[in-house]
Amino acid sequence: MKKASITETKNQLSALLDRVRHGETVLIVDRGRPVARLEPVVTDGAADPDGRVARLERQAAVRRAIEPLPKSFLARRPPRARRGASISKALLEERRGGR
Repeated sequence: MKKASITETKNQLSALLDRVRHGETVLIVDRGRPVARLEPVVTDGAADPDGRVARLERQAAVRRAIEPLPKSFLARRPPRARRGASISKALLEERRGGR
């Protein structure tokens, strides 16, 4: 969540509204105390998913797929664990290894 002082809000209102349009919330503070919050308007009971995705793309948190996954990929069964393998042991080993 972005925090903005009253002065910053007055000087950069258009930029802050652009961030809100893309799904971000802006908290307006006066001398460090919250006084208002700018949020996207919710329509039909759900926030705009494209705004969230666009914001995450700008933050390099996600990347859109270039093409959809093939149906054969989605139809595959997940791999099975080897006999005697333990997910807990593998996780503990990974943590001890610093990964």
